[in-house]
Amino acid sequence: MTQPRATPAARTESTQDAASTRTRTGRSAPGTTLTALPSLADLRRRLITQLDPDARTWLEHALDEAAAHPGIHGPISPWELRLAEAGRRCGAAHADAARVLILHAARAGTDALTRVYFQGTADERRAVLHALPHLVSGSGALPLVEDALRTNDTRLLTAAVGPYAARHLAPHDWRHAVLKCLFTGVPVEHVADLPRRAHGDDELARMLGDYAAERTAAGRTVPEDLYRVLDLTESVTPAPGTDHPHGKES
Repeated sequence: MTQPRATPAARTESTQDAASTRTRTGRSAPGTTLTALPSLADLRRRLITQLDPDARTWLEHALDEAAAHPGIHGPISPWELRLAEAGRRCGAAHADAARVLILHAARAGTDALTRVYFQGTADERRAVLHALPHLVSGSGALPLVEDALRTNDTRLLTAAVGPYAARHLAPHDWRHAVLKCLFTGVPVEHVADLPRRAHGDDELARMLGDYAAERTAAGRTVPEDLYRVLDLTESVTPAPGTDHPHGKES
């Protein structure tokens, strides 16, 4: 499908808002990033090498404790207390990874994850979202993703559009999640499995075109990420040497 674009003047040479969470090389700031989906063994190995000795000792104790007392026990389980401590013990750059490992060691199911999500801090909610693809095989935890997508917390939104959402969000909800990233400046590189889900999606292309037209009519710039997603919606690759349907060379 060929979808009209906003006027070229609406495009900018850079996307400073969308790139604000990235370094000059386009990668996330240093830390134990969870943008991709490493195996839990790899995640643990990488985290251990980056923590100082005291933090490593604390983490090993927290994981052993969670494994010994899994699930939900009483008003609050011991491992839930460790989730709250993770930022202070491991540092902000590694707290997400530490919390995911604790949730896994505690064998947290959908009920436990839901409790942590709705009773926890924004940091703990984000860790729950990162843990979903490791801990929940079906769509039962989608209400947590849907709740996160209603916020304007960009770090929460980034976690919400990860691999679990890519697997389970219905097409309508997934399209709106992509639009929400554009609205809030979350780089679309964080949307898991974006090329596959966007490919040939004419409805997403229509929504992107409408959004671009609205921005242009209001005299506002169109996020460069919008054009990247719009390119992905094309269901037919132009033959070499032909004009790109959006005005670029193939």
